[in-house]
Amino acid sequence: MRGGNPTRFGVLPLSRATAAHNRLVAEMFAEQIRYADEMPIGEPLNQLNQRLRIILHHFVGQMPLAGIAWQAMHYLVGLQRLGYDVWYIEDGGANPYDPRVASVMMTCDYNVGFLRRAMESYGFAGRWAYWDAINDEWYGLSRERVNRLYREADGLINLCGATQLREEHLCCPVRIMIDSDPIYEQIKYAKADVAARAYLDAHTHFFSYGENLGSADCPIPLSGLDWRATRPPIVLDLWPEAGDAGDSYTTIATWENKGKNIDFRGSRYIWSKHVNFLRFIKLPQRRPRASFTLAMDPPDAAVRAMVTKAGWNLVDPGPISAEMEAYRDFIAHSRGEFTVAKDIYVRPNSGWFSDRSVCYLAAGRPVVTMRTGFSKFYPVGRGLFEFVTEEEALAAIDAIDADYPTHSRAARELAREYFAADRVLRPLMAAVGL
Repeated sequence: MRGGNPTRFGVLPLSRATAAHNRLVAEMFAEQIRYADEMPIGEPLNQLNQRLRIILHHFVGQMPLAGIAWQAMHYLVGLQRLGYDVWYIEDGGANPYDPRVASVMMTCDYNVGFLRRAMESYGFAGRWAYWDAINDEWYGLSRERVNRLYREADGLINLCGATQLREEHLCCPVRIMIDSDPIYEQIKYAKADVAARAYLDAHTHFFSYGENLGSADCPIPLSGLDWRATRPPIVLDLWPEAGDAGDSYTTIATWENKGKNIDFRGSRYIWSKHVNFLRFIKLPQRRPRASFTLAMDPPDAAVRAMVTKAGWNLVDPGPISAEMEAYRDFIAHSRGEFTVAKDIYVRPNSGWFSDRSVCYLAAGRPVVTMRTGFSKFYPVGRGLFEFVTEEEALAAIDAIDADYPTHSRAARELAREYFAADRVLRPLMAAVGL
């Protein structure tokens, strides 16, 4: 039996303060949508009456994981449907990673195969390129064709800052940085890190998933860069409304990320989820009637034992992340998402929201996640819940289980209203003159 008394924790009905806040958020977003909807509809054309050509950089080949592929695909398909002439080029030069053996490799056969399948499955056959820097070989488009595209392109989107821009990239007159991991680059820039400043200054426009950057309640300085807010787009019809929900609240995660912890003004910000997972590790024991599953590969036996003893189910993330369809199916067969966020997003109140969580919402799967400041921009309490304490997290689970159909519908509607690709990408492109 599921459910319980959600009003015990004050979640249902919505408090007057929460309802008023959600109305304010809706009014603010409605203004943005009216602006986007009033923009001319049709193919975006240049002065020669040709479709505007956009190049997307990302690391789908270098890191062949389904979540990363979906992140890129929502931009590619979303921009294409807005009328842009869109191409995917991956020439960052990083060594390819093979998730089957959890190691970087000297060969890229697996990586190129994954990238080719992704591109061909969603209509981008003949519109992608991958540079194997180790052997100086090109896959997909030729070197010559890629260099010509850079000279012809109207804009370049560096998604996740995947590429350290080089001379050939600077041919593109508009070079857009999409910062999906806020705070880290802003701190490095504020500390006058020479390499970090050169990396960012090669771009002409700056957007971040940290929607709260620059606000009084986000203490990280912007150091003169004009960071603008954006959010993860989703192409909703690529996530058909799922049928019956599964039994388990799930997420797909890495236990500990390393290499990007950073100190600033007396604080150390941790670029990893594990510190917050540890805060809520015993949550399943508080709701034994519910099921909680992590698609995660523990780094060692001690972590595995700790997680399973606390009541979490563990599943191998390998098959889930090996193909885009398997990733989508895993989410569709979940009851919802319960997750935490990286410390570096939470404590600075960055306003960050996960592209993976948007996929759950699109599938009609409610999301319970840590507060990062995003509720200033999206309404919470119906289909989407935030928490700081264990009591708030449990209240959210109880609320969802008390009226699952309502929260499932609300999740899908949130994805449509706040994250639909046309509503995210059209104003972004307009803001850079494209």
